[in-house]
Amino acid sequence: MKSSRRRMLSAVAIMFLATAACAQDADEAGPDEQIGGRLEVAAVWTGAEQESFQKVLDEFTDRTGTEVTFTSTGDRIATVLRTRIEGGEPPEIAILPQPGLMNDLVEQDALEPIDDIVGEQIEESWAPDWRELGSADDTLYGLFFKGANKSTVWYNVPAFEEAEVSPPETWEEFITAAETLRDAGTTPIAIGGGAGWVLTDWFENIYLRTAGPESYDQLTSHEIPWTDESVTEALGVFGEILEDDALTLEEPSTVSFEESVDAVLSDDPDAAMVFEGDFVPGATDAAKAAAAGEDYDFFEFPSIEGSEAAVVGGGDMVVMLESTPQAEALLEFLATPGAAEIWAAEGGFASPNREVGADAYPNEIAGRTATALAEAELFRFDLSDLVPTELGGDVPGSMWSILQDFTNDPSDVDGTAQRLEEAAENAFG
Repeated sequence: MKSSRRRMLSAVAIMFLATAACAQDADEAGPDEQIGGRLEVAAVWTGAEQESFQKVLDEFTDRTGTEVTFTSTGDRIATVLRTRIEGGEPPEIAILPQPGLMNDLVEQDALEPIDDIVGEQIEESWAPDWRELGSADDTLYGLFFKGANKSTVWYNVPAFEEAEVSPPETWEEFITAAETLRDAGTTPIAIGGGAGWVLTDWFENIYLRTAGPESYDQLTSHEIPWTDESVTEALGVFGEILEDDALTLEEPSTVSFEESVDAVLSDDPDAAMVFEGDFVPGATDAAKAAAAGEDYDFFEFPSIEGSEAAVVGGGDMVVMLESTPQAEALLEFLATPGAAEIWAAEGGFASPNREVGADAYPNEIAGRTATALAEAELFRFDLSDLVPTELGGDVPGSMWSILQDFTNDPSDVDGTAQRLEEAAENAFG
């Protein structure tokens, strides 16, 4: 995701746009034709995220007369889509959190190319990396509608002030801050390990900082084994906070992502910090009700042993499983700035569409998270979203469940690495 910014326009172009404003606004607004019919969209979003996206779909329905059914798959989108495809009844549109899942579906010949529908818009308004991530064999299949900076740690401002803790910049300072909060009677960290992807995000951020980008790329493509010393080192660093039960909410592997967010951002917090992406402030009703800067703020994931600043990012891509006029119209709409701005105003959202203005976001903090992602000199896409689903997705024996087991026994570093390697060998064949 790049920071929201308008293109620099020459004076001549500005004069032209002023005379053609109505035509341009119509183009940016997306389809207005009343095509009617029905359409199903499947995505992982639940709760407040689902509610925000529903507002986008409602606007599409108002413009086109198309009735849209939203199916929330939760974290089991890979399983749900495979079952629906095998049964011959896939949704027309799905929104995938993993490029790896897109590649799996392409191999199954389950997706329709979308270059003729939104390729030109993506070429103009998205950074090249997003098009590459949404393509397989040089064919465009995915439109990234939602991006995420997944290297942010959110904290309860009053809890920090009461314990006289400052936002840490290094891992050592992070551990010290956690211990200070613990000694002040506040549980330092809420980990939503009940959602396995939260744990993979922890690992990926630590690994990028301890092993570096080259090893990160090699591990992603399984050019080095998961039993490599770089993996066990990263697991050991993660274990530093897991081994002390007083540093986290009880049994992190049973805490949902939403519960971890509410534990920090609610009116009556149970913890002081929660690590996750820039979507945290919009993830639950309690989070959306909290005041940015007054109730909560964030700091970038800490440097480890002098590592350079780095950002792990993610995103959700729109793919088409059945080509219909309604599905194509929705793709066209989701490629417009106007569609993204609907959710951006709700919070907990960042658009990879560079035409979305900074004023679309609800507060200064949302702008900072977007800027941190856009200006990162070292950026890597979420590893678990790039590898095959058997390793990175919500399936038995994947990183998700293996790291959940690790939170219960963080001393088992070597055994965890061995199980990860076995999962990788199975996934990569």
